[in-house]
Amino acid sequence: MYTVVTGVAGFIGSHLAEAVLRRGDRVLGIDCFTDYYDVEIKRANLATLLESPSFELAAVDLRNASLEPLVEGAEVVFHQAGQPGIRTSFAAGFADYCSHNILGTQRLLEAVRTVQTPRFIFASSSSIYGNALSYPTREVDLPRPFSPYGVTKLAAEHLCNLYAANWGLSTVSLRYFTVYGPRQRPDMAMHRIIEAALLGRRFQLFGDGTQVRDFTYVDDVVGANVAAAGADVAPGTVVNIAGGSSVSMLEVIELVAELAGRAVRVERGGSQAGDVTRTGASSDLAREMLGWEPRVTLRSGLGAQVTSAYEMAGK
Repeated sequence: MYTVVTGVAGFIGSHLAEAVLRRGDRVLGIDCFTDYYDVEIKRANLATLLESPSFELAAVDLRNASLEPLVEGAEVVFHQAGQPGIRTSFAAGFADYCSHNILGTQRLLEAVRTVQTPRFIFASSSSIYGNALSYPTREVDLPRPFSPYGVTKLAAEHLCNLYAANWGLSTVSLRYFTVYGPRQRPDMAMHRIIEAALLGRRFQLFGDGTQVRDFTYVDDVVGANVAAAGADVAPGTVVNIAGGSSVSMLEVIELVAELAGRAVRVERGGSQAGDVTRTGASSDLAREMLGWEPRVTLRSGLGAQVTSAYEMAGK
């Protein structure tokens, strides 16, 4: 099977590409290597992939590249690419979010529509819900983004849905809830907490630490993508992908300290624009439609991330 993974040098994209390679796919990975974080980290994420003769890398930008030749013949396109992060999506940064997350998605959708790709999987986000009116959030709940980033992810979802409605394009949008695990982006909280514990640095905690997040291990997210690629679902399907481990940031700090065997020195800061007080999802639809459910507990997943960080620190 020929498979395309965009954002292949990123945290989730690299794990996903490795998984479909293991099952025997021929994989084209697409990435434009933005400098949102250290590009060398992204290149390191590709190390295992580049060892495989079944993997090819296209270092192109979805916003201006000729995309039809890249997706021609693909059975599935996993669209993981996008400009991440909430805090930098405000002010002047919003232009990059619009171009990467909206324009890039629209151009890719046009390409897969033109060549009639059988399945298009879009990496959406829990950020589309914002501060929800009730929990656990369900796919039918009204989206209320609380950040410009969330607005662009919701806009991209709408693009997937309208291409499905107008042309029958088989799109599935997966709303990820706070993904963590080895190779997590360096700006994300768990990465920074673990780094603080192992290196004796201070962890800057935004807000009072009572914010609750529904954490999802990266292998479970990969499993959801693989399940969505083969599921018998209607075009324009939207599904929550959540780990079911809703805990506060203070609890996460305590768990990391326990797993690392070292205290985490916390430096408290003010609340940040765009940060919601809570996330928490119902995964009933994912179970029903995709046959998917999370398998990795927070303790187990964090343990794996701590172990990976130890190994990287020793290199």
